[in-house]
Amino acid sequence: MNRHLISAADLTKDDALLILDTAEELARVSERSIKKLPTLRGRTVVNLFFEDSTRTRISFEAAAKRLSADVINFSAKGSSVSKGESLKDTALTLEAMGADAVVIRHGASGAPHRLANWVRGSVVNAGDGTHEHPTQALLDAFSMRRRLGSLEGRKVTIVGDVLHSRVARSNVLLLATLGADVTLVAPPTLVPVSVGTWPCEVSYDLDAVLPKSDVVMMLRVQKERMNAAYFPSEREYSRRYGLDRDRFAKMPDEAIVMHPGPMNRGMEIAAEVADSPRSTIVEQVANGVTIRMAVLYLLLGGEI
Repeated sequence: MNRHLISAADLTKDDALLILDTAEELARVSERSIKKLPTLRGRTVVNLFFEDSTRTRISFEAAAKRLSADVINFSAKGSSVSKGESLKDTALTLEAMGADAVVIRHGASGAPHRLANWVRGSVVNAGDGTHEHPTQALLDAFSMRRRLGSLEGRKVTIVGDVLHSRVARSNVLLLATLGADVTLVAPPTLVPVSVGTWPCEVSYDLDAVLPKSDVVMMLRVQKERMNAAYFPSEREYSRRYGLDRDRFAKMPDEAIVMHPGPMNRGMEIAAEVADSPRSTIVEQVANGVTIRMAVLYLLLGGEI
């Protein structure tokens, strides 16, 4: 394992499997009545969030606390950042406080990479701009593996706003490392220009891809990042790229449906599909805590 987790591309197959296997061990702890381990007692983990977050911030906080680490939650809105303090000065402040690990979410792509040059502790990327979100990709792979077994040769279809999605990029990189075949499905306006360099296929026809998919991952349309009209209307988008009951019926019987959240029910995914037994959406949240425990444990060198 490297000292930081900034990109899914930094992980070799052995690294990724080590994290997934460690998470499997830690999942057993989460099933006990007392869920705490003394592994990171005396270590300090700082959650440095410059963007709004519910699942990820709470998940990292729960993970660190279950490993007995001290947790400091930093929110940009009520801090000196709102007075104009730079990321570097914030980093030096954290360094002076003795942070062993910094979990950062930032609106600018590349911010965790810069932070890693300024602090001595480990840096974990919890989402930077439209770049990457490696722990989300790890928890998605963990959820797939628990339902389907090995990911080698599995066909994974990722549908939706790929252009603005850090989750899609991290998933493509990690799943390719683990041997899965990934296909991106999106309107041409929501496919990145650089997609030709990614280890995946691209399709614009969701109906053609569904019958061959083991996993279908729906992505949220990120309206807050859009500064132009990428599709005619929400209704049109839903008609062509939404996973409704009829499309769900075209999927193989053992195929699963995923969504990194938060969902726009009725737009990219129908409510009955999101709530079906073949949906892993609630499992993904639970698995997020376990995977983040594994990441912190391995980065900070604890011992079970």
